[in-house]
Amino acid sequence: MELTPIELERYSRQMQLDGFGEEGQKKLKSTTAIVTGVGGLGGTVALYLAVAGIGKLILVRGGDLRRDDLNRQILMTDDWVGKPRVFKAKKTLLEINPDVEIEAIPEFVTSENVHNLMQQADIALDCAFDFKEREALNAACVRQKIPMVEAAMSEMEAYLTTVVPGETPCLSCIFPEKPTWDRWGFGVLGAVSGTLACLAALEAVKLITGLGEPLTGQLLTMDLASTTFAKRRPYHDPDCPVCGNFT
Repeated sequence: MELTPIELERYSRQMQLDGFGEEGQKKLKSTTAIVTGVGGLGGTVALYLAVAGIGKLILVRGGDLRRDDLNRQILMTDDWVGKPRVFKAKKTLLEINPDVEIEAIPEFVTSENVHNLMQQADIALDCAFDFKEREALNAACVRQKIPMVEAAMSEMEAYLTTVVPGETPCLSCIFPEKPTWDRWGFGVLGAVSGTLACLAALEAVKLITGLGEPLTGQLLTMDLASTTFAKRRPYHDPDCPVCGNFT
């Protein structure tokens, strides 16, 4: 897929990176990424994928914008409170980069709709705030052999990993017992979700282009209150009910 003169100008600085170049940019342009949970985390992920030149974004998030979302959801504006946030995310992103194709789907991820949602995707970024959504996306990615960047945060803590079906532990391996997840029950500072989102977007760029070393098979944990980072290698369960029989 060739780059237009505008794209060559727009992305010229990142194409200067060793190991990236024009070929890396073409790989981004030919990629469709699905981002779930387009809020403080997923919205910022979508922003940095859009400005990096991803070819197409599929934004998936149900619900309307609340005023208490505005401390972290940087694609939103106050006049949009009470309206479906995913449409505002699309509008803002197209104003920033009109060369990116964007599809906005005002739904939450479920086991019933996830197969259709994933039909066009080359990579998934899991930023949902409900663990049932995360489980559904993880299972669909394993079944359809689609890599998934998994990112989550609570208060000042966060984790990040990259799941490649058949190669790495899946989300079910890492969390065989599902954590308690109260979507409204924890504090959120915008800079924390933004920090994690930037790293998640970078993981996707690395995976797509071959730049650097992605977190495949590694779990990055972060305590941003103390600025402490650690990498761990989670157990890849051969009897995992999701990926244990991967073929």
